Amino acid sequence: MGVPLMVDKMREAILRWFEQVNRRNIDVPVRCEKLSMVGLRRGRPKKKLGVITMGLLSIIRKIKRKEKEMRILMVGLDNSGKTTIVLKINGEDTSVISPTLGFNIKTITYQKYTLNIWDVGGQKTIRSYWRNYFEQTDGLVWVVDSSDLRRLDDCRYELHNLLKEERLSGASLLIFANKQDIQGALSPDEIAKVLNLEAMDNSRHWRIVGCSAYTGDGLLEGFDWLVQDVALRIYMLD
Repeated sequence: MGVPLMVDKMREAILRWFEQVNRRNIDVPVRCEKLSMVGLRRGRPKKKLGVITMGLLSIIRKIKRKEKEMRILMVGLDNSGKTTIVLKINGEDTSVISPTLGFNIKTITYQKYTLNIWDVGGQKTIRSYWRNYFEQTDGLVWVVDSSDLRRLDDCRYELHNLLKEERLSGASLLIFANKQDIQGALSPDEIAKVLNLEAMDNSRHWRIVGCSAYTGDGLLEGFDWLVQDVALRIYMLD
């Protein structure tokens, strides 16, 4: 397991713990004041939860800035091509792809940044679990099967539900209109109209890009925009 993945998992576990405690509205005896990859520095045994939480989030932001790290969440309906896109962008074999029953994590270097990509399964039975992966998301990638006309209404419904999530409100949104290599697939403009993208909040940074996970066309264009948009928010404006 690489260091970036370890850091990401550590953050997730700590944040989940703080959320559970916060829901109970209690103070917690804490034996650390500063958190680092080396270890824990002991301090006073009692801290207010709000102060500790803010300190933790500040530490996480500093770690991400130092490591030039981005957390990318990739979602969409099942069979839209999410896993194929992740493998293709990383130069891996895409000849045999199995449905994602849960999630996969892929850490790749793109340009000068480390992308921790969370590829989450899109089967209807597990979509309710998507919310477990929203924390600390910098970039959201929504993948659409542009050739599956029968499920576009379902696709629109799930996307707009996602965009209501407060934890994703600041994430840059990239929509891949995938499978453009298939005859009869809708164009990116047609997909944008079907998904009613113009109805999104004006503060949302988003772009739709036509692509083919099979040929690789459009993938670099999409990731170039996503990485640069996230970088402008996280690294260049701090």
